[in-house]
This record gives sequence, structure tokens and C-alpha cells, in this order.
Amino acid sequence: MSRNATFTIFFLAVFLQAGAYGLTFLLPDLFATFDADERAVGQMLGITTIATITIVYYAGHLADILGRLRTLSLACVFIALALALFGGAGGNTAQLITASILLGIGWGLTYALCPVVLTRLITPDQGVRFFTMLSIFVMAGFGLSPVMASTMFKFGFNVADAFYVTAALCLISATLFWFLNNPIKTHALNKSSEPPSRLSMSNIATILKSPAWLPVTMVTLGAAVFSGLTNFQTVYAAERGLDYAAYFLTYTLTVVILRAILAAFKGGSNAYLTIAKLQYIMAGAVILFIVMGNSSTLYILVAILFAIGYGASYPILVAMAAADADKSLIPQTLQLFALTYFIGLFGFPLLAGAMLTQWGSLPVLIITATMAIIEATLALRRGRQRHHMI
Repeated sequence: MSRNATFTIFFLAVFLQAGAYGLTFLLPDLFATFDADERAVGQMLGITTIATITIVYYAGHLADILGRLRTLSLACVFIALALALFGGAGGNTAQLITASILLGIGWGLTYALCPVVLTRLITPDQGVRFFTMLSIFVMAGFGLSPVMASTMFKFGFNVADAFYVTAALCLISATLFWFLNNPIKTHALNKSSEPPSRLSMSNIATILKSPAWLPVTMVTLGAAVFSGLTNFQTVYAAERGLDYAAYFLTYTLTVVILRAILAAFKGGSNAYLTIAKLQYIMAGAVILFIVMGNSSTLYILVAILFAIGYGASYPILVAMAAADADKSLIPQTLQLFALTYFIGLFGFPLLAGAMLTQWGSLPVLIITATMAIIEATLALRRGRQRHHMI
């Protein structure tokens, strides 16, 4: 198999499994079918968070035993099982908890190991380009799955059916990752065996003392901002009489187009200043969403601005995590990056779900905007420091 074909199949596998994350935005709708509210959604995502954080820490251990591609294949099987269990749960608490645990395991492994697999195939100066391409396929998968579900509803299918279809796509992804094991080895820049991937407390301490501590911290805030605006978008849209499918479609198309352009961009002469500018746009998008009322036009504008701010800055931040890492600890740094990402991504909805139930959406959105401003300011500070060093 050629190198280009290997990349194509890898990114296709990433795309197919990424739809599972996008479908979690419909968990409030699924839970409503058995009279459960956003608090229950937050509780299940809290369980997912615990499973994800645990498995990300041990992802390298498992990859060292099974191999990275075999581990990714197993992860996709876990995600498929989780979606099928969610779809058929019907309010069964034990089944919902099992699904939440499996989902966390699957996501933790895929998110931690996909970037690590890429590092075997690319040189450091190709980082922004290929991490951007990886994020394009992740974003396309997650953003199009709610649109797919919305289309299915128009043809008489229900929300559980969307979970079953996405589970089937994840099984295809599992097959593709399994098939890629030998081609990845063939096209690896370093033909020796995979370097150790295990994350340890001593590794974490070393990483947090390196310049990589900042992207590892920033991604936690960014993920919380993303989940704060996106995870409960179906709830926000219903409150205002808006079409959430239009938001997801606009956001996804904007991100995919921007990241396709960004794939040829190395982050500029000062990547952190670029990130800061983009993330202030992200903060502005959240603030606009707070004040816009029920305007459909402004709703689309929010999706575009948030796509520019979060969507374009994220792959540069991944590349900065790899670039700022100790070269012997790049796999471990990317796993810690994934770990802190999931803390923000799933941890904040646990709080937000409870807040939505008690106080409504405004406090959640205000906290989300505040975190966006803090993240942008951290990037601005690092960018100015590096500017003065030049």
C-alpha cells in the first residue's frame, strides 16, 4: 500500500469514529424519551469523564502491549458497543452507566493515540499540517453526525436509530485501524519498533516543568469552552426556537474549510500570538450568543465566529504541545494533552448540566465566555514573551 493510501485510510477511520462524539450532543434528546433531564446527561458524562481520564493515563501502557493500531481498533469496538447500549437503554440505569464507561474508554484511547500514530509518519515541521488534517476529519465526523441524525428524523427514524447507525460506522472504523497495522510500520520514518508510550507520574512532572505545560493547560480551558457552548446546543436552540442542525452544519463546514486552508500554514512567525487572536474571536462568539436573542442570522454568525476562533486555533495548539515537548517525551506529552482535554470536555458539562437544571443557561454561558477570555490571555502572554526573545 502506498504512503498516500495509508494516510487516506487512516483519516477515513478517524472520520467514521468521530461521529460518535457528535452524537452525544443528542443525548439530551435521547434521555428525554425516557423522561430524564440534562442533570442525568451531565451525570452520565461525568462517568464518561472518569473512564476517559483513567484510560488516557493507561493508553500508552495498553499500546505498548497490543500495538497502537490494534488498541485503536479495540477502542472503536468499545465506542460502537457504547452507542448501541445508549440507543437501547430505555432508562435502564445499569445499561446507561455501562455505555458511559465504554464510551469513555473508547474516546480516551482514540484521542490519545491517533496523534501519536501520526508522529511516526511525519517530520516535526509537518506537525501543523498533519495535525490540522487530523482535526479536519475529526471535526467533519462529529459535526456531520447531528446533521445526519436530523435528516434521519425527517424520514421517520428516531434518535435511537441514529445511535445504532453511528455504532455501525464505528465498527467499520475498527476494521480499518486493524488493517493499517502493517502499512503504518512500512511507512514509519523510524523503522525501529514503536518507542515506549507509557505515561507515568514522573513523566507528567517533567512535562509540567517544560514549556509544554501551557498548551496542556490551555486545552483544558478550550475544551470546557467548546463543551459549554456545544454540548447543550440542542437545549439552547430549543429555548430560543432555533434550528440546532443549522448551527452544527455551519460550524462544521466553516471549520473544515478553515482547517483545509490552515493545513498549508505553520502558525505564523509567532504561533501563540496567532492562537491568542483566534481565541479572542472565540470569546466574542460566546458573548454574542449570550446577547443575540433568537436571531437566526446572528445564530449562524456565532457558529462561523466560533469555528474561526476555536476551530482554527485547536490544531495549532496541538502542534505547539508537540513542539514544546521534550523530544523523548512527545508521545507522553500528547497523551497528557488528551487527558487534560477530556477533563475540560467532559468535566465542565457535569457542572453545566446541574446549573442548567437549577438556574438556566445564562450562568453556564457567562462562565464559558470567561474561560475563553482567560485562555486567549494565556496565549497572548506566551506569545509576547517569545516575541521579546526573538
